[in-house]
Amino acid sequence: MSELAPLIADLALILICAGVMTLIFKKLKQPLVLGYIVAGFIASPHFALTPSVVDAASIHVWSDIGVIFLLFALGLEFSFKKIVKVGGPAIIATLTIIFGMMLLGFLVGSAFGWSRMDALFLGGMICMSSTTIIYKAFEDLGLAKKKFAGLVMSILILEDILAVVLMVVLSTVAVSSNFEGGELVFSILKLVFFLTLWLLVGIYLIPLILRKTKSLMNDETLLVVSLGLCFLMVVVAAKTGFSAAFGAFIMGSILAETLEAEHIEHLVKPVKDLFGAIFFVSVGMMVDPAMIVQYWLPILIITITVIVGQSFFATVGVLLSGQPLKTAVQSGFSLTQIGEFSFIIASLGVTLGVTSNFLYPIVVAVSVVTIFLTPYMIRLAEPAYGFIYKHLPGKVRTFLEGYAEASDPAAAKESLWKKYLGALGQIVLIYGILCVAICILGFQLLLPLAEKWIPGIWSHVVTAVVILIALAPFLRAIMVKKNKSEEFRILWEASPANRAPLAASIVLRLLIAMGFVFYVLARLFHISVLLLLLLALGVVAFLMFSRFTKNQSRRIEQTFLTNLRSRELRAEYLGQKKPEYASRLLDKDLHLADFDIPAEVDWVGTTLHELNLGKRFGVHIVSILRGNKRLNIPNANERVFPHDRIQVIGTDTGLEAFGAELQRTNTELPDDFREEEMILRRLEIGATSPFLGKALKDSGLRNHYRCLVAGIEKSDGTLHIPDATLPLEEGDNLWIVGEKKDVETVLGLAI
Repeated sequence: MSELAPLIADLALILICAGVMTLIFKKLKQPLVLGYIVAGFIASPHFALTPSVVDAASIHVWSDIGVIFLLFALGLEFSFKKIVKVGGPAIIATLTIIFGMMLLGFLVGSAFGWSRMDALFLGGMICMSSTTIIYKAFEDLGLAKKKFAGLVMSILILEDILAVVLMVVLSTVAVSSNFEGGELVFSILKLVFFLTLWLLVGIYLIPLILRKTKSLMNDETLLVVSLGLCFLMVVVAAKTGFSAAFGAFIMGSILAETLEAEHIEHLVKPVKDLFGAIFFVSVGMMVDPAMIVQYWLPILIITITVIVGQSFFATVGVLLSGQPLKTAVQSGFSLTQIGEFSFIIASLGVTLGVTSNFLYPIVVAVSVVTIFLTPYMIRLAEPAYGFIYKHLPGKVRTFLEGYAEASDPAAAKESLWKKYLGALGQIVLIYGILCVAICILGFQLLLPLAEKWIPGIWSHVVTAVVILIALAPFLRAIMVKKNKSEEFRILWEASPANRAPLAASIVLRLLIAMGFVFYVLARLFHISVLLLLLLALGVVAFLMFSRFTKNQSRRIEQTFLTNLRSRELRAEYLGQKKPEYASRLLDKDLHLADFDIPAEVDWVGTTLHELNLGKRFGVHIVSILRGNKRLNIPNANERVFPHDRIQVIGTDTGLEAFGAELQRTNTELPDDFREEEMILRRLEIGATSPFLGKALKDSGLRNHYRCLVAGIEKSDGTLHIPDATLPLEEGDNLWIVGEKKDVETVLGLAI
């Protein structure tokens, strides 16, 4: 008999335990994460009543793969554009929570006499709430549509992205084993550089690749390609000094901007669930009851720290963002647990070998307790708010109410200078990073190859030409973008005092572009500085006035923006999202509204010219959505059909009147519906029949008598499909369908 590999036996034990615990916890209506942790404890050597995992090292590798899939799936659900949409309140509250809990965790760990690294990682573990647990709790308690729930989910979105950043920072601190400010600043700059570079290149290239290969993609190939891209990014991230989980998250975020994002997410989910279960089971395997008993006091204190600290800092953060006290308390009491990212950060510390053995089981125990208490804490929010409000001094209540009203987002408009300078900073940062990346690739990869295959100075000439061609569209964008923008024009014309700083902004960007060209030439050619400056100036002048470079720059930017907005554009096309111009209509006291056309409206099927909606209601149809097709600016001869969705522009009064007209549907049956009964009868073509010798198309049976010939039965008994061009013969039997009165009229003609 062949011997079974330990890994297979271990996997069987893990999945059986996980399956049983999943069923039990599902029945108890408890989070499945807790079930997986219990399953891991049962499969571990710490539980003597059941077989134990033998090859723990292999299971650890599988759990690392589980972390990769968890972060990849999280990235697929995430979009960096969401950061813009969550708004100021979520940003203020999230930063307050993370900095407050990081400091609190570090102080608690230091108070226990733990090492600085243990205390630092403890702060990282307890500052992140569990998105999965809170979302499920809101669904179970029927709170998902509440205002505070939306704010809490926005906070969790930001916590997820900042957790990935925190993992990178903790990894850097752990590897360097110190808290030097210079190292930390360099790590953050390195993170910003590679994060921006990967997102820009990924969003530009990957949607193009997926579009070009769409005809070759089925579910299998799309899954393999997606996971291949995921692990490619994992390797790239590891090579550049970041964690594998960070790379997986970045690739998930890039794919989240493609049209195939939902499809990929659906395909990856079973794989993510499998390896995610293995990861959480491996977490449970590290739970040592003896260690929990030994460290019961830290577990209790850290649990209290999480519950009190999260509720306090979240409440304060939401209050600082300008929300009412009730919303702040409800939000604070919803975030009082730690979950998935706590385990991931804990496993990071174990992998790097910088945290003590006791920290992992402690965090798992704290997580189990806080997750279990989550629904009760959410329910406790309203009574707690009542208690706090009742005991607050009157002046404090008045101040909080006034602060919330003053923070209402009827904020002042952004100044033109702020808008202009912000756009310039974004342009220089993005295109500057791309230029730096091109220079690095050129000197690290292209130059050695050129020197190997091309003799003499020509290797440097070829390298310079290739690098400068690659830099050209981005340098031109740095130099000329926003020079003809509306903000620039208004500021220039508004005051002569604005012209000097505006001109300075142009000169500064010209110098930045010249700096890149000068650097490339100086690295490759050892000539006088003056000549290098003249060459750099000539290259920059050529780039500014080159039509080819201008077109290349615009094409690259347009492709990137199209890829970035592809999901939004599809949602607009299908009517799932209002077009971008809809918000601008509000300034003109106009609105864009969607209406579904009921089947019972009397005027369906008529043309827009006949409807004359502009004259009758003062509204205009701008788009008709019919299934997966969209007709923009329909002409006067276009018809509106049942179940069409139409997008209509008009004033509130006009849209209200038009909506009322749509409600005037007639669902009653006609009084004569009994007379419209359809029947089937046989009509024999005899010698005296008026239809003898006539073709069906000339007989008038359909057009005049409103009857349909379903079949022709010949004298030999065979039934034929009707041929409208063949003459009817004596002895033919026509099977005709029609309303009862019409069929009887036709039968009467044959008598």
